[in-house]
Amino acid sequence: MLPHIVIIGGGFGGLSAARALRNADVRVTLIDRRNHHVFQPLLYQVATATLSPGDIAAPIRWILRNIANVKVLMANATRIDVAAKRIELSEGGSLDYDWLIVATGSKHAYFGHTDWEPNAPGLKTLEDAIGIRRRILIAFERAERENDDRRQHALLTFVIVGGGPTGVELAGTLAEIARQTLRDEFRNIDTARARILLVEAGPTILQTFPEKLRNAARASLVRLGIEVREGVAVTAVDSHGVMIGSERVDAGTVLWAAGVAASSVVKTLGVPVDRAGRVVVEPDLSIPGHPEVFVVGDAAAFTHQDGKLLPGVAQTAMQGASHAARNILRRLRGQPTTQFVYRDLGSMAIVGRRAAISDLGWIKLSGVMAWLSWLFLHIFMLVGFRNRVVVLFEWAVAYFTFQRGARLITGDTRTTRF
Repeated sequence: MLPHIVIIGGGFGGLSAARALRNADVRVTLIDRRNHHVFQPLLYQVATATLSPGDIAAPIRWILRNIANVKVLMANATRIDVAAKRIELSEGGSLDYDWLIVATGSKHAYFGHTDWEPNAPGLKTLEDAIGIRRRILIAFERAERENDDRRQHALLTFVIVGGGPTGVELAGTLAEIARQTLRDEFRNIDTARARILLVEAGPTILQTFPEKLRNAARASLVRLGIEVREGVAVTAVDSHGVMIGSERVDAGTVLWAAGVAASSVVKTLGVPVDRAGRVVVEPDLSIPGHPEVFVVGDAAAFTHQDGKLLPGVAQTAMQGASHAARNILRRLRGQPTTQFVYRDLGSMAIVGRRAAISDLGWIKLSGVMAWLSWLFLHIFMLVGFRNRVVVLFEWAVAYFTFQRGARLITGDTRTTRF
């Protein structure tokens, strides 16, 4: 029987591994707890009502439909028994493997304050994005019918915790919604007066970018009327707001973009993990003592290149997963594995309308040129022709009309309390 390779996770890493194995004489099973792949870099646009969920997602089976040796299973892996080479599934049953690639990604991390999560949701899934969209839109709706000035002001206060790309992109788009999209639709409130705070505990926002680009992004945020707080941490979160250092800020909406941790299933591998729960991998991305198991992307702590952790971005997962797949094929041919070498293809962050920063290594851009490069790259990377066309159309409408076409409030409306 052909060797059986199991891939856990249908994100950027999992799909890259499956594609790297497409012509090999192996059996591949990819499992994911959802039936769809999400283009995570654009989740914030679902959360801010620019795009609909289906615009940035596609069924995993459809994506891999032309790879004959890959089978897709919708299942949730709860435990990995490396001694028995078996994966236990949440609904009972198990799956045996000869080789394993773990590409389970990450989840929200609240630095020991798990009680903050209900009042400060993060952004990792489509469900998260839809929930955040609901919170944002309900905040404006409840402010419209609120007669008490203090409570109205609190409802129109939005705090975003975390000054990385996700936090910056959320803040910038939220400001455009308040200042442009909604400004003529309400009668009792002036949405342009919404207060938006971006809070970063570290010394600066966008810490992985060069100082010049950080300064350009900060200036763009300030022009949008966003209060940027750097070097100060959120110390408490409740249903009515946050503590920023020793300052109390009443806020109807608090969004979390500050920390991530590896998915919990990697802890069952029984090997060392770092503070964020990431597996400390070998140079070839395998785990200590089990050369048949590879961990990639946000689930891996790889420090064998310059002694620094690799960035938690899509390119890291994609390159690592492809390398792990090639190392498995090398082992099957009786060849030694090779060390993973990450190629930094650059990073980008969009701040707002015609404002972005782009660090591509050989060139650093800000403003309109960076914004255009960001648009082109994200359209290019989207899965499926339909998704690209729809997203391009939605962006064109938003650009010329300032309107967002996905401003529907669905589900439980009891998310903003004041």
